[in-house]
Amino acid sequence: MWKDYSKSYIKNNRASSISIMAAAFVATMFLSLLCSIAYNFWAYDVEQTILEEGDWQGRIVCESLSSDDLSMICQFANVEKAVVNEELSQKEKVVADVYFKNARTIYSDMPLIAAQLGLNKDSIQYNSLLLSRYFIHDPEDATPPMLLTLYAVILIIVAVSLILIIRGSFELSMNARIHQFGIFSSIGATPRQIRTCLLQEAMALSILPMLIGSMSGILISYGVIKAVNFFASDVSGRHEAVFQYHPSIFAATVFISFLTVIFSAWIPARKLSRMTPLEAIRNTSGFLLKKKKHSRFLSCIFGMKGELAGNALKAQKKHLRISTLSLLLSFLGFSIMLCFTTLADISTRYTYFERYQDVWDIMITLKDTELTDFSLTDELQNISGIKDATVYQKAEAMTFLPEGLQSDELSSLGGLESVSGTPNKNGQFQVSAPIVVLDDRGFLNFCSQIGITPSLDGAIVLNQIWDSIDSNFRYKEYVPFVREDNQKTILYKNDKTVEIPVLSYTQKSPTLREEYDNYALVHFIPLSMWNKTLGEVCEAESDSYIRIFSNGTANLTDLNTLEQEIVRLVSEQYEIESENRVQKRLSNDSLIQGMVMILGAFCVLLAIIGIANIFSNTLGFLRQRKREFTQYMSIGLTPQEMRKIFCIEAFVIAGKPLLITLPLSVLFVQFAVTASYLDPMVFWSEAPILPILIFATAIVLFVALAYYIGGKRLLQCDLNETLRNDALI
Repeated sequence: MWKDYSKSYIKNNRASSISIMAAAFVATMFLSLLCSIAYNFWAYDVEQTILEEGDWQGRIVCESLSSDDLSMICQFANVEKAVVNEELSQKEKVVADVYFKNARTIYSDMPLIAAQLGLNKDSIQYNSLLLSRYFIHDPEDATPPMLLTLYAVILIIVAVSLILIIRGSFELSMNARIHQFGIFSSIGATPRQIRTCLLQEAMALSILPMLIGSMSGILISYGVIKAVNFFASDVSGRHEAVFQYHPSIFAATVFISFLTVIFSAWIPARKLSRMTPLEAIRNTSGFLLKKKKHSRFLSCIFGMKGELAGNALKAQKKHLRISTLSLLLSFLGFSIMLCFTTLADISTRYTYFERYQDVWDIMITLKDTELTDFSLTDELQNISGIKDATVYQKAEAMTFLPEGLQSDELSSLGGLESVSGTPNKNGQFQVSAPIVVLDDRGFLNFCSQIGITPSLDGAIVLNQIWDSIDSNFRYKEYVPFVREDNQKTILYKNDKTVEIPVLSYTQKSPTLREEYDNYALVHFIPLSMWNKTLGEVCEAESDSYIRIFSNGTANLTDLNTLEQEIVRLVSEQYEIESENRVQKRLSNDSLIQGMVMILGAFCVLLAIIGIANIFSNTLGFLRQRKREFTQYMSIGLTPQEMRKIFCIEAFVIAGKPLLITLPLSVLFVQFAVTASYLDPMVFWSEAPILPILIFATAIVLFVALAYYIGGKRLLQCDLNETLRNDALI
């Protein structure tokens, strides 16, 4: 009997059935989409980490390691294999990579392996970044990387909000049938039979939408990965993401959706089955308006209709909570996201692209190449279209400065103590002294630029320090670092020192695309001096760089052609990476656009959750609203006035999140602009007002559409028949 009744109810109440099926489809689709995207982002992060760091899990570094030692390591039960890393191993040290069957015990196994080899803990290393991607953290690390854990928590929160859609739809549908089941209970239906009937209906309505929703989520996530690859196609150093999907993700999505349907249907079914027949027939727990609840604000603006709309909204407050929160979060997230990306774009443009647009057009990175080994400087200068090409390499060093050497301007700002802390026992301050090694041609040109006699027999010191007291990081002002009467400088690194002459002090740096430390004494030296005196003392970076400036207008076509010619020349002998200033700007714009689309899609998702809940709530409360407006008709309320009540409710539901969000967004913008020391008018001239207004308008229109459909169906019903059928209530 119950099976036939369920079929009959589903057939004759298509609106309620469609509402449940739509909720199950939407929730499962977005749950599948989120799980699939999260899995692909995680897999991509793991691939990127392996490309950059390697796939090793543990590493042993020692002076010697025999084949017997490797065999002994492999005898550990949890060790999968141990191999010597030929690339990192040198004469004075041997590096062995260790792989585990179960990496979760690596932090306890590696010390045991080291002890067995007679080594201390300093001889072992962990691929912490890769291990953290598998949620494996060092138990002794007080601050482990928790970014993926945070993403997992966010995913769970969003999944719970999606689950609530299904629960709300079932609750609304079942509450509308309390009167019917009260009659069934009065003629002998047991609570267990009622629960079984409702759960059977829930599964019958949800199985197909859940399967279709899961497949739809997979297809959409595939499109998202393709979109990410499209927008980030020109980003250097990035490998292309490949869509991946594991059967366990599909099984987990369907299983969670199945449990959600059972749980969501069981809660209202249990509540309904426990009601007494008289309570169910009278439906005392239904949609009731409480006389004590007054809506003064709405009544002052809209009069009696505002009072009735306010009371109805208060009666639905519990059911509208999810939709209100979803709309609030979606609009707030969308507004802040657009404002943030606009601020980021302005900041990047001001501090990078516009700052260096007259400094470089093409940058070539010579991978693992010493400046001494580069032999194509003359060939570069002969390429048509190059105005200037400078080859350079960077190195790290330190210097000690006595207090008497600091400039008067620095003394007035607090002196060297404010920069490098307390002096040593000799009264000298330790200061960072980065070195930029220029090729001899570039160094001589730099000498001419600052107006000194070109020479390769000394260093040029960038004599400036950021005045952080009287200026901010956005608009930096500099003062002299040291007095300019000292004709020598002493540099040291790793307990080795060298003294070199100073040709000149300057406040002008060479035209390189470099950002120097705010509190460092930068030294520019020629390659010949580096080879003669500094090469064995200071430690140079492994890469060298070529900064190229074209002699024409920097348009994309010309720079691409010039870049291809340079790459063709240099790549024959060296491993390189190249950057094109115009192309980099376009890639940056594309990345920001892609980020806006992805984050915007997430905000749209939240909005859909809220709107879907509003549709479900509006259509699900059809029976209760029929009784409500039948009572209003009995006291003379016209259909036109009922439409106005619906309009007021829609206005409040859509307007409340918008009114809360706007001041919060303005406060965020004010805080962000102030923190970034940006002129407010610069931001407001580019503020994303139009997209925000379009998003807000879309929310209002969809809420209005939900109430239009619900109101139209309500007014098409025979309200007098409803009043007669519910005379007992």
